[in-house]
Amino acid sequence: MKKETPKKIHIIGSVGSGKTTLAKKLSKQLQIPFYELDNVVWIRHPNGDIRRKEKEREDYFHDILQRESWIIEGVHNEDWVADSFHNADLIIFLDTKYSIRTYRIIKRFIKQTLRLEKANYKPTLNIFFKMFKWNRYFEEVGKPAFYRNFSMYHDKIIVVTEMANLKNYFND
Repeated sequence: MKKETPKKIHIIGSVGSGKTTLAKKLSKQLQIPFYELDNVVWIRHPNGDIRRKEKEREDYFHDILQRESWIIEGVHNEDWVADSFHNADLIIFLDTKYSIRTYRIIKRFIKQTLRLEKANYKPTLNIFFKMFKWNRYFEEVGKPAFYRNFSMYHDKIIVVTEMANLKNYFND
């Protein structure tokens, strides 16, 4: 019996884990729109990003959740995203090795600085160094918090340490 293709997918992982790359790939393959949580939190402006007010962020996020299908990706696992985990048919936790994430942060910064890769933000040295801090924070705080707060969804969580592990799931 063939398993049903999920229509609502939440991808979570640290900076550099491959969330956006996977979301784009699955979006194209499954014909499902994807949304970056950073773009739910921030209103993007050429002169600098503006953080949405809490109510505005929640309204925008819940509008996305009401849609027939979605792929949501981001590092966030705070209370405001809990409905996404609840409503998801599938939760993909990208548990990429710390060293690989670190390498990807460096590679991304170089590519964005050289304008070989598009960024949603201005790739400054300040943000570059913050990414290393966020990567460590996710490893020490975010990952344990995810398992502690959302383990009740264990039946729909796939932990992925290497992208090859997903090939069988989506019959690539």
